[in-house]
Amino acid sequence: MATVSSSGASLSKPLNPSISSPKTPNIFNLWNPQLKRVKYPQTLSLKSPSISHLFIKPLKAQQSRISSTPITSLFTGIVEEVGKIKQLGYDNPDSFTMKIKANLILEDINLGDSISVNGTCLTVADFDKQLCEFSVGLAPETLRKTSLIELEQGSIVNLERALRPTTRMGGHFVQGHVDGTGQIVELKPEGDSLWVKVKTSKEILRYIVPKGFIAVDGTSLTVVDVFEEEDCFNFMLVAYTQQNVVIPMKKVGQKVNLEVDILGKYVERLLSSGFVNAIKSS
Repeated sequence: MATVSSSGASLSKPLNPSISSPKTPNIFNLWNPQLKRVKYPQTLSLKSPSISHLFIKPLKAQQSRISSTPITSLFTGIVEEVGKIKQLGYDNPDSFTMKIKANLILEDINLGDSISVNGTCLTVADFDKQLCEFSVGLAPETLRKTSLIELEQGSIVNLERALRPTTRMGGHFVQGHVDGTGQIVELKPEGDSLWVKVKTSKEILRYIVPKGFIAVDGTSLTVVDVFEEEDCFNFMLVAYTQQNVVIPMKKVGQKVNLEVDILGKYVERLLSSGFVNAIKSS
């Protein structure tokens, strides 16, 4: 995984959710070069963030479905930077805007660029390099389908710029088109690694296979096991990954954005369309 940098985060203390303030969690030491071992308390007790009062518009419930939006940008799932939400809400009755504080992402930013925010592909609508911030707009469908609705001022998010043809492909092909959300049901340390178990819908689970790829909050991860009877899957975060993404900061019960491997969707489409039978009969 690529080295990342954080904005708006205190780098003076090691990651330890149990000692964070319940109202304003300290943002841990993400990049401690001396890190040798990560220790965890028996239970992870970070307070679940409340839904921001700025989300004042009622959102219609909509059944989760696998996206068929054409690919316009591509990501690797290798988080480049952890940013911090500076402001979010409706700046007019029909426009929801999110302003994010960042550093690395702004190095070569342009209007219209695609940025993955917790695995959601969003378009840069404005930026200010002096203030180290950029703004993106969120459509109603994005708010309905993703976990971004749970963010509030001060929340931290995974950030990645769209892939360039000359970039090393360190993860897997990630579109930034969130298929749906999952809920963390278990966080269990083993040595300096962390097991994470996530429950999701059957519609999404059918595309998840052991040792296959999954993007969780925009982070490219390898599935370890799938538990069909529980509608769950799990993965393990090594110490380095824990220090560079937001997943370990979440607690049991919180949501994560999920994007399944696009190859599974294409295979299903080809099989259901009769393409294989047509090839056999030709």
